Amino acid sequence: MERFQVPSREEVNTNNQAIFDNLKKAVGFVPNLYAYYAKNETALGDYLTLQNRKTTLKAKEKEVINLVVSQYNGCNYCLAAHTQIGKMNGFTEDQIVEIRTGNASFDNKLDALAKFVLATVKNRGRASEEVKEQLFDAGYTEANLIDVVIVIGDKTISNLIHNLADFEIDFPLAEELQAAAI
Repeated sequence: MERFQVPSREEVNTNNQAIFDNLKKAVGFVPNLYAYYAKNETALGDYLTLQNRKTTLKAKEKEVINLVVSQYNGCNYCLAAHTQIGKMNGFTEDQIVEIRTGNASFDNKLDALAKFVLATVKNRGRASEEVKEQLFDAGYTEANLIDVVIVIGDKTISNLIHNLADFEIDFPLAEELQAAAI
């Protein structure tokens, strides 16, 4: 029995076909992760709504979160995708590798964010008072903290889906990190 196959456009419902068409126009292709969500009648639309919600965070900040969470959860698909998106948002390859370790020494504000995200996922939401204070001292607010947690949740969903289904990665693979790096 074959499971965890990415469906083609013809294999999904008409609502998901329309989303596929929009993705193809916007991105140039339908990423396998999104296509896989379309096996469920509503999951792809729901996930894209979550992912595209209005937020207090800048694109670079969201990528810091995506990279740290994907590294922590060991999701090679999301690491590959967000390495490319990180580059599109102005990060260098070296900066992306550093972010994945929960650090961003090249930018104090992003460094506080990366450390907070890693502490949050490692401790299941129980980041230390010190790490929270560093986040606030860097200029983040409680509204930002809420958005950070929502992005952590968003990325965790995708990480778990790919880690369970393990379908083909359709982005250039991200560099492997040393096991002790995170």
